[in-house]
Amino acid sequence: MKALYLFFLMGLFMVSAQEKPLVIGHRGAMGYATENTLASIQKALDFSVDAIEIDVYKIKSGELVVFHDNNVQRLTGTDSTIEDFTFEELQKLTVKGGHKIPTLQQVMDLIGTKCRLNIELKGANTAKDSYQVVIDYIANKGWTKEQVIFSSFRWDELQKVYDLDSTMPLAVLTEKDPLLALEVAGKLHAEAINPHYKSLTKDTVAKIHEKGFKIYTWTVNSKQYIAYMKMLGVDGIITNYPDRVQ
Repeated sequence: MKALYLFFLMGLFMVSAQEKPLVIGHRGAMGYATENTLASIQKALDFSVDAIEIDVYKIKSGELVVFHDNNVQRLTGTDSTIEDFTFEELQKLTVKGGHKIPTLQQVMDLIGTKCRLNIELKGANTAKDSYQVVIDYIANKGWTKEQVIFSSFRWDELQKVYDLDSTMPLAVLTEKDPLLALEVAGKLHAEAINPHYKSLTKDTVAKIHEKGFKIYTWTVNSKQYIAYMKMLGVDGIITNYPDRVQ
């Protein structure tokens, strides 16, 4: 019944669909290549996405690496915490599909300035070093602040970025009622609130927009829910399958 009701809503409000939302590749295009690998990033670029979302941890030897899980077991078979590795040790691991875990710099080099980069600060103490990498790429490799946005469920890490540079684009990630993120988004002068798609309604979208924030919702993979998010008027759709949004 819920599915039928959803289809009814889609048909009823199709005429009021908003401007096409940004297509944001989740961990690259992880529906087609192993997440957060250079292959996944390239696949997202092949789909001409508007932005790519990645996850960043700082490891023991100081490098920023692109990986989602705190423990590397799911993708490498090794039961260890990613933050405990040196870069040399990490390079001995192979991710599913025969890939290596890349650094933030390797991902930025691959992207160039072809699309925007959403850097999710996944681990603790990632804000300062990630910010410094971005500033280096702005100073030396043709990037601009507008081509980067930092997001995180760790709102304290977003605060650290804000303290370093109040003009750096930020997005407040939340799994809860997105309206509960309005206060911190305001304090951080955030560009966006990034909620789970199932937490969104027409009313919450309207209230977030009224406060001046964009909505980049995650992780929307089915064509039905992609259509529904478009009808709600979200500003960006984070998805494993970027070709389904276009």
